Amino acid sequence: MFDLKPLSHEAVLSALEKANRYRLLNEPGAAESIYLDILEVQPDNQEALKNIVLAMSDRFGKDYAVGDARVTEYLTRITGDYDRTYYSGIMYERRAKATLDKGGVGAYELFRQAMDCFEKAEAMRPAGNDDAILRWNGCARIINRNRLEPLESASDFIE
Repeated sequence: MFDLKPLSHEAVLSALEKANRYRLLNEPGAAESIYLDILEVQPDNQEALKNIVLAMSDRFGKDYAVGDARVTEYLTRITGDYDRTYYSGIMYERRAKATLDKGGVGAYELFRQAMDCFEKAEAMRPAGNDDAILRWNGCARIINRNRLEPLESASDFIE
């Protein structure tokens, strides 16, 4: 095993820019690695925490084994209630889209979880910030367009 080399505090800003660029280049694994290095030296860096959630959820549809518990570990460290709720919604939305791409079983429920988060975020959003509304509408359109419906519950079966 290798011991990882620590990032210097002076390099954090440059590393954030590089990681964000990797995300835009559709290289979420490379971005995640850099965010992890940043969080080793600045565990409460809010930009790195938000963006590692995005980088990890970027990988949902690419057959990478990224568990929700791992993403949630970083979500819980986001300090603002609005941001934590909003980024939780993004995680559910991206999981729903990945699920939809693989047949759709359970996608409706994941979209609804995302929409619930976006509604909570909307209630506490900063003035002029309608991002949660835009995402809620996007989820609603996907549900409507794909005619997604809730899974039947076990109580619907006759014994």
